[in-house]
Amino acid sequence: MEILTELSILVIIGIVILFFLFFYFVPINLFITAYFSGVKVKIMRDLVGMRFRKVPPVVIVRSLITATKAGLHLTNDQLEAHYLAGGNVLNVVNALISANKANLDLSFERAAAIDLAGRDVLEAVKMSVIPKVIETPMVSAVAKDGIQLKAVARITVRANIERLVGGAGEATILARVGEGIVSTIGSSDSHKAVLENPDRISKVVLQKGLDSGTAFEILSIDIADVDVGTNIGAILQADQAEADLKVARAKAEERRAAAVALEQENKAEIAKMKAKVVEAESEVPKAISDAFRNGNLGVMDYYNLRNVQADTDMRKSISESDESKKDDK
Repeated sequence: MEILTELSILVIIGIVILFFLFFYFVPINLFITAYFSGVKVKIMRDLVGMRFRKVPPVVIVRSLITATKAGLHLTNDQLEAHYLAGGNVLNVVNALISANKANLDLSFERAAAIDLAGRDVLEAVKMSVIPKVIETPMVSAVAKDGIQLKAVARITVRANIERLVGGAGEATILARVGEGIVSTIGSSDSHKAVLENPDRISKVVLQKGLDSGTAFEILSIDIADVDVGTNIGAILQADQAEADLKVARAKAEERRAAAVALEQENKAEIAKMKAKVVEAESEVPKAISDAFRNGNLGVMDYYNLRNVQADTDMRKSISESDESKKDDK
């Protein structure tokens, strides 16, 4: 009896396990839901096959039901392939439904490609229906009169479904618009003209076709704010004047150093000449003594020479005293 009881318990456990395995591999509830929703799926080929292909039947069947009720014609093979490729099946189906309701031409292949490219296809469809506003950071530019202007722009963009795969993103739009603002302000003769007509910036920027090669279509560019910054021209002129002053000082210092060097050179020449004069004067007594010895110079001639020297020294001292008096005055 005990052996029969144990066998019966094991049989019951086995039946329960088989029951759970059967309903795991054969989701009857999903089949019934799909059948009454008008979605044709086969139990063995589709539902059981999904289990072995490691595809969750709930995701595929629920997505098929949603698409069918919305009037879309999708197959479970398409959804399975997208799931196995790493895509978001539910997001793609919702995007297709939104595009269909908004009369947008969006095929499953394009939606799947957009999803696999890493973009949110549902968000892109919503942006195609409801445009998005992107605000640029503050852009600084300098007009021709040297006054700096700071502008902030709001860009209204709509997603371009055709260019979502391979198209540039919002960062490119912001960079191009910022470049256009700088170019427009920089080409203005006066900052007052820009302040009087800020829409001139948006008109010029829009004419450049900045949305080329991007995943968006620019609908409008509106200048939200324009502020006057610093006077860059005056700052540059002041810096240039300071630089010119430093150059002039350097040249003046160079000329002064050259003059000092020339003066030192002249003093050296004068000192050399004085040394020669002293040397020559030291030869005078010797020459006089030679003249006395040879009879070429008499006593009276010597006295006359001394008188001339004394007179010359007296005149020299008088002239030096007059010059010192003038300096004192």
